[in-house]
Amino acid sequence: MSRFFYDYWMISINIHDETAPLEAVVLGTAENFGGTPSIEEAYDPKSIEHIKDNTFPKEPDLIEQLDQVNQVLLKYGVEVYRPALIPSYNQIFSRDIGIALGDQFILPTIFQDRSKEIEGLDYLVKEFDPTKLLHPEKHERMEGGDVIAWKGHLYVGYSTESDFKKYKVARTNEYGVDFLNTHFREWTVYAFELNKSDDDPRANALHLDCCFQPIGHDKAIIHKEGFKYSSDADKIVELFGIENIHFINAEEMYQMHSNIFSIRPDVIISDRSFTRLNAKLEAWGITVETVDYGEVSKMEGLLRCSTLPIRRTYV
Repeated sequence: MSRFFYDYWMISINIHDETAPLEAVVLGTAENFGGTPSIEEAYDPKSIEHIKDNTFPKEPDLIEQLDQVNQVLLKYGVEVYRPALIPSYNQIFSRDIGIALGDQFILPTIFQDRSKEIEGLDYLVKEFDPTKLLHPEKHERMEGGDVIAWKGHLYVGYSTESDFKKYKVARTNEYGVDFLNTHFREWTVYAFELNKSDDDPRANALHLDCCFQPIGHDKAIIHKEGFKYSSDADKIVELFGIENIHFINAEEMYQMHSNIFSIRPDVIISDRSFTRLNAKLEAWGITVETVDYGEVSKMEGLLRCSTLPIRRTYV
């Protein structure tokens, strides 16, 4: 096989912006997801809450809700990949198991209880240019929900060593931030410590995209109390301008209002129940494609968490 032929069929990576027109994405799967875990097996406080209340989501409902998102993506001509199935394993939240930045793809060292998930991307990673793959060391921890690309900036949520060792929900550490600074020198990295709680989902910013997300061309959603230091949240408000910010409260963060997903700057997938947010998006001239995602939300993740963009249009 010639090198030209290999390059021709290789899957290209191109992510420079959170909202640029989406071309290709990995959408998580709920097929054979393993059912309700024990409390000891759960690794976030919202899942534990629903396990205790006997309201943890059922597989058919999760499959149906993910299919709603798939149909919207196909409507806009997006190429959709799904993880290869791992029996009895939760593979819904594909965002965290790989990070596409620029034309490179990071295979991160993630939370140990989820580490097997990366195997679901093996078939896809084999189609990437191997010179564009980055493999952080085991101590350089990061998950995709903590990394947001935006107009030459990388916004990164992280925990210092003391919090990283203390909380199960701390997923990105200082070494992970250092890795991004080292390998993406052309980007300006803003790193923010997040508030963590293994017990209270309303006080826990599991990832940065649980309390902040850029949208449109110059807008953002933010829950200021998700940041450990108010000055960090204020920095984001300063960067975007207060008139371009939609502020959400603790209950809305709990429901995952900042975890929507952009197909284009003017098209966003959101949960149907987010009436205040959706009205604001429409007032900003954004088309809102609504789905029912309440069952997925019970596991402390939503639309951004279950999507891993591989390629967006970039000029």
